[in-house]
Amino acid sequence: MDEWPKITGRQILSISPWMKVIAREVEFEAGSSAEIYYAVHQLDYLTVLAVTPQGDIPIVRQYRPAMEAFAWELPGGLLEPGEDPAVGAARELLEETGYPTLEIVSLGINSVCASRMSNRIHSFFAKLGDRISDFKPESRIEARTVSPNALAELIRAGEFSEQLHLGTLLQASLKGFFELPRG
Repeated sequence: MDEWPKITGRQILSISPWMKVIAREVEFEAGSSAEIYYAVHQLDYLTVLAVTPQGDIPIVRQYRPAMEAFAWELPGGLLEPGEDPAVGAARELLEETGYPTLEIVSLGINSVCASRMSNRIHSFFAKLGDRISDFKPESRIEARTVSPNALAELIRAGEFSEQLHLGTLLQASLKGFFELPRG
């Protein structure tokens, strides 16, 4: 195993219950001065590409203060400490859309932004049951279902543009679970 680079120091600044900033001192070779690199640490993310019994895809719209805009996304959220990722993904899907999960398959675990973020994203594909009859959407989240054609149009229009969620679509496509219409 390589000895270099080495982490020679680490400071963690807690910003909120959901975010920390980590300053790492990194020495790249013997005798070199340590350089400081900063990263944002959050809990791991979850996202789910799901298909209803009718063949539609649940998506959610919410205001994203970091972007100062509304965004259409796949259902998802943060992985709770100690929670199984598949269980968390099914929980988020039910909370945000009202659809129970019948089957869920991991599409993979990937870096969020390897240069600045230390968390990962767990992506899933799910087959759903019918929406629960007494579903009440979470505050500030709009949920709807769209056809694969409508989802492709939202992507082309730049209204569905979260790279983490586009990556989930790519993973689902590469594993044969889903195909976006072209054209």
